Amino acid sequence: MNYIHILKKLPYSEPFLFVDQLEHLDENGVEGNFTFSEKLDFYRGHFLGNPVTPGVILTECCAQIGLVCLGLYLLGESKDLKNNFVLFSSEMEFYLPVYPGEKVSVSSKKIYFRFHKLKCAVKMFNGQGKMVCKGIISGMIKTSGDG
Repeated sequence: MNYIHILKKLPYSEPFLFVDQLEHLDENGVEGNFTFSEKLDFYRGHFLGNPVTPGVILTECCAQIGLVCLGLYLLGESKDLKNNFVLFSSEMEFYLPVYPGEKVSVSSKKIYFRFHKLKCAVKMFNGQGKMVCKGIISGMIKTSGDG
């Protein structure tokens, strides 16, 4: 299925968009991917001579695919989708580095969605299928009609 309509609603643009494609999306979770281009600016200063993707950026990629894309889907077409997503918490464990040029896949399973708060279990895998990181992320979805 084509999820372009969800991608077009994301409140991000380059260079801070970390979603290339959504492969699966339903009320229980999402799967998507992103390739970290060697041209991304943060690589210039993060571990000189041996750049790696910062953990905060890996967490952001997980949040964009696993929380925001899923949240947009759960809100549906009936809402005005000029949303603000506030990441309240993340508990991430990191296992492997992600280097410039690597493609990662993110899977997210909804733990709960109520009162516009979404909590998900996320996992990120590299191109070899090895787990890069995993954790729990949660955020609040504030629609333009909220106070």
